[in-house]
Amino acid sequence: MFSPTTYTNRRRALAEAIPDGLILFLGNDSVPMNYPANVYRFRQDGSFLYYAGLDAPGLALTLDAETGEAILYGHDPTMADVIWEGPLQLLSERAAAAGITQTAPPEALADAIGAARALGRTIHMLPPYRGDQTLRLATLLGVRPGALVPSGVLIEAVIAQRLLKTDEELAEIEKAVALAGEMHRLAMQMAQPGRTEQKIAGAMEGYALAHGGYLSFPAIVSRRGEVLHNHPTDYVLQDGDLLLHDAGAHAPGSRYASDITRTSPVGGRFSERQRALYQIVLDAQEQAIAACAPGVAFREVHLLACRVIAEGLTTLGLMTGDPEEAVAAGAHALFIPHGLGHAMGLDVHDLEGLGEDRVGYGGEFQRSEQFGLAYLRFARRLEAGHVMTVEPGCYLIGPLMDQWRAEGQHTAFLDYEAIDQWRDVGGIRIEDDIAITADGYRLLGPPIPKAPEEVEATVQAGAELFASV
Repeated sequence: MFSPTTYTNRRRALAEAIPDGLILFLGNDSVPMNYPANVYRFRQDGSFLYYAGLDAPGLALTLDAETGEAILYGHDPTMADVIWEGPLQLLSERAAAAGITQTAPPEALADAIGAARALGRTIHMLPPYRGDQTLRLATLLGVRPGALVPSGVLIEAVIAQRLLKTDEELAEIEKAVALAGEMHRLAMQMAQPGRTEQKIAGAMEGYALAHGGYLSFPAIVSRRGEVLHNHPTDYVLQDGDLLLHDAGAHAPGSRYASDITRTSPVGGRFSERQRALYQIVLDAQEQAIAACAPGVAFREVHLLACRVIAEGLTTLGLMTGDPEEAVAAGAHALFIPHGLGHAMGLDVHDLEGLGEDRVGYGGEFQRSEQFGLAYLRFARRLEAGHVMTVEPGCYLIGPLMDQWRAEGQHTAFLDYEAIDQWRDVGGIRIEDDIAITADGYRLLGPPIPKAPEEVEATVQAGAELFASV
């Protein structure tokens, strides 16, 4: 946690942004795997964590928009809790750590909501994303679950506040990036023939756990990098495969997230074609990162990366014609059908549960309907304090290639005969996390190998290090 003052100031700023009414944040509860006492790893709601700082189940927070009064709802520990979990703080002690002076038992929350409604006050809530929270909110508000109406003014206020990271938040994200960086170095070193994807993924997650963190999302570790969210299997890596590893960590304690991707040549050497595509992706990423600055629309940074990729593929003969015209037409999306990146913070896709268009587009931009560009999560103008991932890729997606060829799509820009000769390359993605500063950007965390010769050297060093693992 940060200091109590941090949370007090966050709540004060939020209350000042909401004209009236009562703001309600439900913390998450534990989720059973198969019976109540056997639960999944607990993950606190990001907004509750932002305004209350307490990473534990069974809590709720109300904030009076008119008076600024905050009340934390929860139970004091029982002897049963102490027996199973050890000594625990009183609710008042936990509240004090977040700068909250008033507490109440969970049962009092219904009375507080009921009293506010009786006075005709607005109850402001964020969109629920878990079924149990939807049911609880519906019960508290006396409506059917399908009739819940999240507060637009609260959503906009939370987005505006949480999107801009402070220096103390950036320091925590840097810790998360440093942890992820070591996970990816380990993956590179283990990218050896005879090892399975699952073993590498397990080692990465184990490293995070051993250092007090945990994964910020289920790791993507696959030699089939063209399948964008392909999770690890028991496939045994072969010399010459490409291994794409996309994984991040939560920083110990604060739970701020990171999200990093690297692509490693199994055995330690890129083939000529692999290296050519890898360099195109790296060029796109480096130029995109360099273009990031306050006032620059991230949509334009995305299109810049797409043009760099189209130019590189035109040089290789996979695309034809003018690269800028090809990108305008959407032909490049055969190779990069996703957006360039997303916001990041307490959640790895920060705030997207509040509405991807609200978070990533604001009032200035409209989402495109063009294939590929439609998947861009963040288009709005960058501001100092934004934390973004920058993750271009190049993918040879067999089913998509076959469909476009059969339909005769973008034949003015795509040489399907040449493309077909490259399909065994699979997919390449390179991703880093950056903070937007007053005059540009800052790459977060220690450098993680990504130049092709650096990646090869790291993989080669692992051949002996992990020979018997």
